[in-house]
Amino acid sequence: MPQDKPIALFPPHLRAIAQALGAIFQDGFYADKVIERTLRADKRRGARDRSFIAENIYEIVRWYRLLYTLRGGEPKNENDWWEMIGIRYIIDGQALPSWKEFKRLNADKIRSQYRKLKTNRAIIESIPDWMDKLGMEELQDKWPPTLHALNRKAEVILRTNLLKTNPAELGKLLQSEGIRTEPIADAALRVTKRKSLFRTEAFKKGYFEVQDFSSQQVAPFCEVGPGMRVVDACSGAGGKALHLAVLMENKGQLISLDTAAWKLNEQRKRARRNGIHIIETRPIENTKTIKRLRDSADRLLLDVPCSGLGVLRRNPDSKWKLTPDFVANIRETQQEIIQSYSRILRKDGKLIYATCSVLPSENQQQVEKFLASEPGKAFELEEQKSILPQEEGFDGFFMARLRKK
Repeated sequence: MPQDKPIALFPPHLRAIAQALGAIFQDGFYADKVIERTLRADKRRGARDRSFIAENIYEIVRWYRLLYTLRGGEPKNENDWWEMIGIRYIIDGQALPSWKEFKRLNADKIRSQYRKLKTNRAIIESIPDWMDKLGMEELQDKWPPTLHALNRKAEVILRTNLLKTNPAELGKLLQSEGIRTEPIADAALRVTKRKSLFRTEAFKKGYFEVQDFSSQQVAPFCEVGPGMRVVDACSGAGGKALHLAVLMENKGQLISLDTAAWKLNEQRKRARRNGIHIIETRPIENTKTIKRLRDSADRLLLDVPCSGLGVLRRNPDSKWKLTPDFVANIRETQQEIIQSYSRILRKDGKLIYATCSVLPSENQQQVEKFLASEPGKAFELEEQKSILPQEEGFDGFFMARLRKK
């Protein structure tokens, strides 16, 4: 497990962490929503306290299987969660206070068990057996380093809104607000010292969006330009649509589609903050929404629903919520989307298929299957790119660009 800097343990913080973990695992809530609710519950907590609580929740979710194996069973109540917290600190080499909540923990025994488990990849990397088996089947010798990289803590990456500023100026502005960054490439900045990014004037003025660098590579891959008609057909809250609009220099038409209208509502708010006016949001209510767009787009982005196995660093609770049936079913959905939505493109238009998965069955194999289908015969593959977290240090991603002949 990655080592954290030692920090004093305070019962109120650990109680909040234990209660949040119970809500995630016993009640089935998503980690990000639970953390948001937990941090709102006590306004007296400072930035360091809030960071401590959030990071500990995420880390225990990330290492859940390893921790409960060392404990001797899955936690069932708040006292059990306290022990999970204690075990994490023991194997990180930190001393525990002599509190009653930790009295049953034998540090030497736990460290000995931890050393013995290092030959069991699924447990030591804290992942379900079925997921480890699937990863090995699909990625073979690339799976162990991929899995290990997916357990690293995710960095915070920003994308500069080039309609309003540039990376150098944004970096200076954020530094004046106590946030340090360093440039990566293009419009991306890595945050090296952070406070609350969303309370900064730079964010309120729409100077940046939080977006991993792998995700930032999708919009340039689409090869858009000013004046084009672009359709982002699985747009969600619009992270990539906003980036596309910037590359289009806010000129042309960008139609954002999604089956979830509430996500499009959030996208409109983000577009206003970013100073973007070319985005038109349309909820997908039935097949007519797609039929009306037939043969009309210069570019079509299909950032399809997927397993999300490339972004486990950011969403570690996905490891425990995903099922083999979900992965099998989502492959069918992906193929249905690419075959039916591909009709949106006009001749010489380009379709970009993207996922945040590392599995070839969701990526290259889906492209191959589409090209072999009747709708796919009208297309040719221009380029495809797989991004593995151990190779570039960012999220796992896949993108393929196909031209309609």
